[in-house]
Amino acid sequence: MPDDTIATRPSLLERLKDPDDAGSWNEFYQTYRDLLYSVARRAGLNETEADEAVQETLISVAKKMPGFRYNPATDSFKGWLLTVTRWRIRDQLAKRSHGVALSPASAKEKGTRTGTIEQVPDPAGVDLARIWDEEWQKHLLQTALGRIKRQVHPQHYEIYHLHVLLGKPVREVALALGVSASQVYLAKHRVSRLLKKEIRKLETIKA
Repeated sequence: MPDDTIATRPSLLERLKDPDDAGSWNEFYQTYRDLLYSVARRAGLNETEADEAVQETLISVAKKMPGFRYNPATDSFKGWLLTVTRWRIRDQLAKRSHGVALSPASAKEKGTRTGTIEQVPDPAGVDLARIWDEEWQKHLLQTALGRIKRQVHPQHYEIYHLHVLLGKPVREVALALGVSASQVYLAKHRVSRLLKKEIRKLETIKA
């Protein structure tokens, strides 16, 4: 995922108003594809249905972007995207159920404020808002990790990866990398501090 990933920049949203801006739309796709797919799968869709839900969500966003007005003080692009995604997942579930026609409500998606989320029921009783937040945070973490990996000494990141992300004991990590236990603790502290800083930075600009 690119550096500015999950924290959607207002500048990118503005560029998306141009349907012919292939570069910006590719950036948007690379940013959100994995998030949308993961949410769709956890909502109960199979691989094919999840892929279709992702594509239909992106098509819906493309259709609505020319009229989209983003005010970070009152609006949430994150919330609006969840609402669109929720309808696309419901559509896939409807197709699966004996060819039931899609809900007319799918054609009435509107609004950009966070409160709109509450007006759209979750598919099949799934707590989609919780799943969305969990996946969003997971992608946020991966974005921050990708950034700090290029900022710290490779050995320090390897220590953090083994000890914190994989849960390996300090002694095992120290033996594997030929370092002392104190070096493991020091690397963990340094990388953890940078990671928290990057996450805070992303959270301050996320849509």
